[in-house]
Amino acid sequence: MKVRVAVVQMVSSDVVADNLARAGSLLGEAAAGGAELALLPENFALMGRDENAKLAIMEKDGDGPIQSWLAAQAQRLGLWLVGGSMPLAAADGRCYAACLVFDPTGQRRARYDKMHLFDVDLAGGESYRESRTIAPGSSPVAVATPWGRLGLSICYDLRFPELYRSYAGAELLVVPSAFTRQTGAAHWECLLRTRAIENQAYVLAADQGGLHENGRQTFGGSMIVDPWGQVLARLDQGEGVALAQADGEFLQRCRSNLPALRHAHPAFYGA
Repeated sequence: MKVRVAVVQMVSSDVVADNLARAGSLLGEAAAGGAELALLPENFALMGRDENAKLAIMEKDGDGPIQSWLAAQAQRLGLWLVGGSMPLAAADGRCYAACLVFDPTGQRRARYDKMHLFDVDLAGGESYRESRTIAPGSSPVAVATPWGRLGLSICYDLRFPELYRSYAGAELLVVPSAFTRQTGAAHWECLLRTRAIENQAYVLAADQGGLHENGRQTFGGSMIVDPWGQVLARLDQGEGVALAQADGEFLQRCRSNLPALRHAHPAFYGA
């Protein structure tokens, strides 16, 4: 398989209509650049003024304007579209941070709910409590595509290698994100390259990248990494699209020459 892939970087605001318009334009750039598979960042439709803002726009699963917009963009552009994350209603009044995958006909092929929630206190008084408004997902999700299996994850999931090992053998891994400036500068690239190397897979990472209206600073640095850990394409700050080719023959050579996945012994490692 050879497939042209794209990661879309945004600086989303607190106005959904504006964000969807910008995302649509950037996806158009990706399609014009030959992309067949495109990834939007976490919170592409809204970076609210506070954590409760997402609850005001959360949708029922399978029914809502943001979900309809994703399906329409995939069909309009003839893309496999991975919709970063958006809020879908949970039974307890919170939302799930859901990553939705649509095929070029606009049919939804997969939903993954973010499993690991960002409840942290960083240096300088920077603090987050995602669990106040987001309910955690409970299972990994991989979806079959024309180019192999695609393993889904979102942002903070990147720090948990066990999740990605559950996708062992998948050709493609996606990491839509809104990494903070502080954590991104320290860990973003090394974690992404590690996930690519240890799973011998292409990693597509679409990040938010700039100063948002709520005062939050996200890192950017959206990138595409090959199974040998080489960064094939990268953005800095601001909006943009990064494109690269994922080559199945190269992937299989990596796995054949250095068969680490076959050498793994999960039974030895315990729970």
